[in-house]
Amino acid sequence: MDMGDFILEMKNITKDFSGVKALDNVNLKVKKGEIHGLCGENGAGKSTLMKILSGVYPYGTFSGEIIFDGKELKLNNIKDAEDAGIGIIYQELSLVKELSVSENIFIGNEPNKNGIIDFDRMYYETKILLDKLNLNINPNVPVKNLGIGQQQLVEIAKALSKNVSLLILDEPTSSLTDADVEILFNILRQLKDNGVTCIYISHKLNEVMEITDRITVQRDGKTIGSEDTKNLTESEIIKMMVGRELTNLFPKEEHQIGKEILEVKNFSVYDSKSSSKKIVDNVSFTLKEGEILGIAGLIGAGRTELVSSIFGSYPGRHEGEIYLEGKKINIRNPDEALDYGIAMVPEDRKGQGLINILSVRDNMTLSNIESYKNNFGSVDVNKEIVDVKKYIEMLKIKVSHFDLAVKNLSGGNQQKVVLAKNLLRNPKILILDEPTRGIDVGAKYEIYKLIYELVKSGISIIMVSSELPEIIGLSDRIVVMHEGKKKGEFVNKDVTQEMIMQCAIGGK
Repeated sequence: MDMGDFILEMKNITKDFSGVKALDNVNLKVKKGEIHGLCGENGAGKSTLMKILSGVYPYGTFSGEIIFDGKELKLNNIKDAEDAGIGIIYQELSLVKELSVSENIFIGNEPNKNGIIDFDRMYYETKILLDKLNLNINPNVPVKNLGIGQQQLVEIAKALSKNVSLLILDEPTSSLTDADVEILFNILRQLKDNGVTCIYISHKLNEVMEITDRITVQRDGKTIGSEDTKNLTESEIIKMMVGRELTNLFPKEEHQIGKEILEVKNFSVYDSKSSSKKIVDNVSFTLKEGEILGIAGLIGAGRTELVSSIFGSYPGRHEGEIYLEGKKINIRNPDEALDYGIAMVPEDRKGQGLINILSVRDNMTLSNIESYKNNFGSVDVNKEIVDVKKYIEMLKIKVSHFDLAVKNLSGGNQQKVVLAKNLLRNPKILILDEPTRGIDVGAKYEIYKLIYELVKSGISIIMVSSELPEIIGLSDRIVVMHEGKKKGEFVNKDVTQEMIMQCAIGGK
């Protein structure tokens, strides 16, 4: 087969989400019969590009064109993509746990005899498919009885049952053991021998180096370049992934760091969906007064689960000890955390931080309404308004009136309302989870200035961020996590993006 034939060309793909460019003129060329790696940091736009290719984002919701097998594709949904021969396997599995392996593989596509499902044929065809993939799995066993690795392999068998000519794998090994990864790689090599083309997205560069023929790197929604895998080293890929200049977007301001205020010791968190699975594994760290502690890592490293468990808002169970100012404390829910002076601005500000239909004022004061009650049990509105106005001014929240519904504000201003709501509790420690996610550059700068104002006033900050420039631009100290474990800790002096990324993908 001539490897010069491109089976796929995505040309000048541009996609906006409410004014923010997720993809900016992205180009991707994939040769027929190759395994093509797609690399980039969190938020580089890899998954968005693949959602366009698999019909999740239909034609017309983006600009640019897709040429597949010599024809222009205009997909309206996932079914159109499958009909064209494109299958995608996501990190989050889409299997129905209660049904058997064969029912999952043929769901919506069952072989039938006179309108009645032909279970014998379904069993037989599943068996052929599994044998072809060297998978020793009984077609009649319910999917929930399989380990997560085998479930992932069933998901691949399901995609292949639809005769795909292009298979997209998005972080396929995030929950696989080494043995399962080996099985998966053998399957991919076999598919390649049979002429199936694969696009392989992964943060695990050692895997990308092992399994792919060519690699394309994306950064900040743009295509950085493509190269044959054999011509690249891991550190060259990392350079392409993070190679932006660190700008002076960060208003570095001197602030005093005091004594230790918080110690988290041997902290483990179990998955809320499967109580035996550890998603944070024996993590320890300290935080000082007036310090910004950055927590870096890739998606799935366990950062959000760690900080939300400390705050008492994660539904899964946890073990370990927390000491506040030298005293051991036990936090069972967010109210207790707030009583101890620990507040948190969650990543999902719409779901957990704000009530969209309520006013700016109500969003700020509702969780703290007790403090505005007078002796008669009613709310002292004047006192409330004084505080609301103070924070609108202090945080420079752009709003015509404090009784305007919060849903009418821009993302940056909504984030400031969540900040105000937490600052009204006068916290000693403020946890910020992805504080500038989805906010434009100007608003980011204002949030950064605020963070410095807060630490200057003596508040200590734990900041989870997927943006390396933000982690390096703001933190005094940086903890890096990888697959639930603390992988490294840096005092932020001469730390580079490459050093953190190397650590975050599991390197030394």
